[in-house]
Amino acid sequence: MVGVEVVQGSIDFPYVPGLLSFRESPLIIEACERLSVTPDLVFVDGQGIAHPRRFGIAAHLGLLLDIPTIGCAKSRLCGTHRELGIEAGCFEELTDDNETIGVALRTRHGTMPVYVSIGHKIGLEEAIYWVMKCCRGYRLPEPTRLAHQVAGGNLNAGT
Repeated sequence: MVGVEVVQGSIDFPYVPGLLSFRESPLIIEACERLSVTPDLVFVDGQGIAHPRRFGIAAHLGLLLDIPTIGCAKSRLCGTHRELGIEAGCFEELTDDNETIGVALRTRHGTMPVYVSIGHKIGLEEAIYWVMKCCRGYRLPEPTRLAHQVAGGNLNAGT
């Protein structure tokens, strides 16, 4: 089941790299509170613990909503990884200061990887599983792909 809620409002926090959750979380939480069904899992286009402070927007939202969250970002905020294979499903650990903070994951043959990290109430292996399960032939998982479409004005994308 897919639920869609669109919230418009002003953003009071300035853009500061690494502090995305303080800028975007209030409106995201408002949208989540309007949903008729509580999600079992939330995908966030951003970082979980793969963040310099180990507390990106996916971790922040998961904690505030008390829902399992996965950070699935299109770019890397911190950490390094080895070269990964070209096939869908290939991944390499993303590490920072000798700590595994996520993975670089190729979700589709030959595309750029996404960066998966745990947000809240989920393990890394399970997060990788759900990202791959929800990609459905695209680079991004269906929930974040549909959210991008709705945010771009396609209000019928999630229904």
